[in-house]
Formats: sequence, structure tokens, C-alpha cells
Amino acid sequence: MDFGLVLQTDPPAAGVVELMRRAEGAGFTHGWTFDSAVLWQEPFVIYSRILEHTERLIVGPMVTNPSTRTWEVTASTFATLNEMYGNRTVCGIGRGDSAMRVAGRKPNTLARLGQAIDAIRDLAEGREAVVDGTPVRIPWVENGRLPVWMAAYGPKALALTGRKADGFILQLADLYLTEWMVKAVRTAAVEAGRDPAALTICVAAPAYVGDDLDHAREQCRWFGGMVGNHVADLVKRYGEHSDAVPEALTAYIKGRAGYDYSHHGRTGHPSTGFVPDEIVDHFCLLGPAEAHIEKLRALRALGVDQFAIYAMHDAKEATIDAYGEHVIPALAD
Repeated sequence: MDFGLVLQTDPPAAGVVELMRRAEGAGFTHGWTFDSAVLWQEPFVIYSRILEHTERLIVGPMVTNPSTRTWEVTASTFATLNEMYGNRTVCGIGRGDSAMRVAGRKPNTLARLGQAIDAIRDLAEGREAVVDGTPVRIPWVENGRLPVWMAAYGPKALALTGRKADGFILQLADLYLTEWMVKAVRTAAVEAGRDPAALTICVAAPAYVGDDLDHAREQCRWFGGMVGNHVADLVKRYGEHSDAVPEALTAYIKGRAGYDYSHHGRTGHPSTGFVPDEIVDHFCLLGPAEAHIEKLRALRALGVDQFAIYAMHDAKEATIDAYGEHVIPALAD
């Protein structure tokens, strides 16, 4: 199993670079960041510094979207980083949540997202793609490679992931929901004539190593609110009781009153009081290192190839170090 570290690009950018260096030293293979231009610093500028100061780390957004940047700009940016540092990028992409809504825009349609996945990958790898009706090719790209992983929850998005993407990003670590969604993605891949085993499965969630569960839960409760923001869209689209979306995902948001993006992804988020302890425990990895190892082995048995840690809490360095000393070696068996 591979391991990734997910950070927000809060200033100073040098701090983000240093944490990524620490993660590589601890055995992490991927460095991810949020991508929301209003809320945080521009990640692609920081990726260049991360790649310069690491040797093997693969970097990318978790996640970008098809509208903040035009497709040829996104592809050219990835291709430039790959030319400079040797194909060490991955494009995580989704419909767009905070990056779009904070700027007063709606998330993209799945149809547009599917077109963007094909175009960005083709352009970044040197092939021609159609952008807004015009054939485009980046002529200077040679031997470029850009895997595109899609973030999804709902049935239509999961199906699109299976048909189009090179990987699946699931932003929660609940075992039941992971099994259900991985199966949906792989089924869609088979129906599209693709090899389901060729898709990389990445589970992303907060991890907090320690014995004080009450403190760990409060540090990670924001995550249930963030996921709930996406779930609210699913309930609006499919209804509260739908066979298309598991009740295990939708039931907990009944007390949700709204969402404040000014605290997006942060400990102490005021819009997460509706998130019960049970959801925090199911969606995140908490407790001593042994508990993390046990749950990660269960996730690996479900086909998960990478676990990416959302490190938005007061123990970033300690969590990286604990994973490097105890967890990553245990999952190397």
C-alpha cells in the first residue's frame, strides 16, 4: 500500500514544502494539496518547490476541477512540471466544490468533467484534444505521462470514474462504503471494456495517532462536515431514501444546517456540530498506531492501493513520524 499526505497550501509555502520533505523521508510516496484559489495559495507554484526539494515524491491536487483553469492551461502546467522533474505528477479532479462555490459558481456537470479528463490527459501526454470545439495539441511535450484520478461519491460519478479515470479518490475511510463504492467503480470499468484492476484506488481521510480519542475526534470532526457538503448534493439529487446512494452515507446529515466555506477543511469548523462521534470514527483513522494498521489492512483487502492522510489538525509532524515509524512498515508486508 502506498501512502500520501494531503495539505492545505496555507502560507508560508515553505512550511508546506518542509512537511512534504518530512513525509518523503518517512516513506510517503505522494504529496497532495487542496486546490481552491481564493482560500489558499496557488498549489502548482508550490508543487515546483516540493518537486525540487524531494527525490521521488509524486505531487498533485486533491482535487482540481475543469473550470478554475482552462484545460490546456492545466495540461501545460502538469506537462511543464513533468518535463522539469520527470513525470512526478498526478491529476486529481472532480466537479469542483470550494473552488467553484466560493467564487459564486456551481460545480461542473459530469458531462463536462468527463470531457475534461480526456482532454487534460491527452494534452499533457502530447496528443491532440478538442478544447471548446477547437483541436489543440501542445507541441513541445515528449514522453509525458499524466494519470488522472477522479473523486466521486454518487452513482453517476462513480460510473464515470470507472469509464474514464486512471484512479478513484474516495474521501472517507468507512469500510462498508469503501467496499460499496469500489465495487461500483470496478463494475463500470468492466462494462466499459476496461481492466478494473488497472484503476488505482485511493482512500483519503484524516488520521490522528494517539490514545486520547476525544481530542482526536474534535481535531477531525471537520471532515464529516466536508463530506456532508457533498452528501447534501446527493440527497438533493436522489432523495433521502434511494437505492442509488447507501443510507450509511446519507443518514447523518439530517441535522446539517449549512456550510461555511471560510472554515473549509479546518479544525473547529462551526458547521460540523451535526457530525456524531460514530461518523468521525468510521470516516477517519484514530487511536494508537495498532488501530490504524488494523483498519488499513482491512482497506487493503478491499482493493485500496493508497491511503492519503488529511493532515489538518494539531499533530501534523507527529502523525507523519508515527506513520513512518510504525504504520508504513507494517503495511509493507
